[in-house]
Amino acid sequence: MMNDTIRSGIRAGIVFGVVVIFLVLIGFTVTASEIIGEFLNIETELRAGNVGGLLIFMGLLGLGVGAYAAKGTGGSVAKSLASGLVGGIVTGLLVGAFAYLLGMLDAADVDMRKYFAQLSSQNISLLLYGQEILLGALINFLLFTVTGFLGGLLYYVFAQLPWLKRASTWTKARRSRVTQSTFVQTIRGNPNAAFITNGILFLVLFSIPFLFGNYWNYTFGTVGIYVLMGLGLNIVVGFAGLLDLGYVAFFAIGAYTMGLLTAPDPLGIQLNFWIAMLMAIGMAGLTGVLLGIPVLRMRGDYLAIVTLGFGEIIRVLARSDMLSSFTGGPQGVRDIAGPSILGQPFISERDFLFMIIFAILILIFITTRLQHSRVGRAWGAMREDETVAQAQGISTLKSKLLAFAIGAAFAGLGGALFAARNQYTGPEDHSLMVSINVLCLVIVGGMGSIPGVIAGAFVLKGLPEALRQLELYRLLAFGALLVVMMIWRPEGIWPAPRRRMELHEEDEAHQPDAL
Repeated sequence: MMNDTIRSGIRAGIVFGVVVIFLVLIGFTVTASEIIGEFLNIETELRAGNVGGLLIFMGLLGLGVGAYAAKGTGGSVAKSLASGLVGGIVTGLLVGAFAYLLGMLDAADVDMRKYFAQLSSQNISLLLYGQEILLGALINFLLFTVTGFLGGLLYYVFAQLPWLKRASTWTKARRSRVTQSTFVQTIRGNPNAAFITNGILFLVLFSIPFLFGNYWNYTFGTVGIYVLMGLGLNIVVGFAGLLDLGYVAFFAIGAYTMGLLTAPDPLGIQLNFWIAMLMAIGMAGLTGVLLGIPVLRMRGDYLAIVTLGFGEIIRVLARSDMLSSFTGGPQGVRDIAGPSILGQPFISERDFLFMIIFAILILIFITTRLQHSRVGRAWGAMREDETVAQAQGISTLKSKLLAFAIGAAFAGLGGALFAARNQYTGPEDHSLMVSINVLCLVIVGGMGSIPGVIAGAFVLKGLPEALRQLELYRLLAFGALLVVMMIWRPEGIWPAPRRRMELHEEDEAHQPDAL
């Protein structure tokens, strides 16, 4: 019905209009315009931002408005176009009116930076595309109106036409036939094929440090440390189903154990690196057990709150002046010793990256063995329904303690390598955001999936390093990515097979085998 079409367009227009205004208020539109303008080599005369880049960015958002509005209709081309046009008009009215209001306030010499730090005169001029106030507002309105209409058309072309549906169904059917063919199954079951594949993978991994300089080796090392922590948290959250928001505490314990045992100050023990690393792993695992004994009878939100509090307690104690003679206080621990083999110290980022890759491979092997063991099956049963698991004779308390201890030990290893590589560790390295980052990469990558953890680490830690200009918007990107993943791909980037079947069981049941 026409009312549904208009309603869908209005709803999409309001949502995207609010989003665009929010992006303007936090200055993201300026950053996005500069990135697009630099990538496409578009020249600009404004002091802040890039007009051509902003036009492209706003146009892409307008296409999104139209597509989102048309998706809500699910009807003919006329409904898709009408809904996309309405969505574009509504977004254009909101953004145009907002730009006009900002332009008038700026012309009246009202300093908007008192209220929003990113609304400088230069940024407001960029929102008006360097034009007069009325003309700039009109450009915003027309841009979203046109691109909204085109977005509705594109959605119909790429999502509604029968040929595309047939192509998608044909592709899925052929892919299923190939993966289930006798030849592919023979290759998968051949141990020699697996040996060759793993050998090629190892060669690729251990050639990475030689292909890049110190900066990228440091970046890949940071991603690798988050992979180590992600593998540990994946056991706790993905395998056992326990929500841990204080995971950074075990990372901090591993880092501080390494620092206090190898640095000349404040304790002056100066143990060998390898002995200190084993002690850091053991101390983190023991802390996981000690924390788990009193709190693991809790479930869900209560467990998350308790672990969150534990993480904050460790951070506060680390920066406390009362313990500064033991932990270094706010200044942290410096001059942490690094590893050495046969008298050769690890002094470059390449050396540490080799070590981190080797540690990741070991943890992947351990995690894979655990996942397919009796313990892994107990974790899976406990994750699905703890009450039923108890009725089947599974000791849920022991299983939880084992998951917490192993996950904490993995985090302790990551913390020890982090401290040794940086030769420093302090309270600011172990904030709540570390726990949030690791939890996000597990969710985005795919809970319970080892490849998903690796993919999530590269997406959430690798991409921000590659795009340094987006560093200020890391939290915004995390939140937006989580919302997108929960709506369109709740199983994650690279989900575990079981989780994929759980979330798409109905779709696969209705999927035809062939055309």
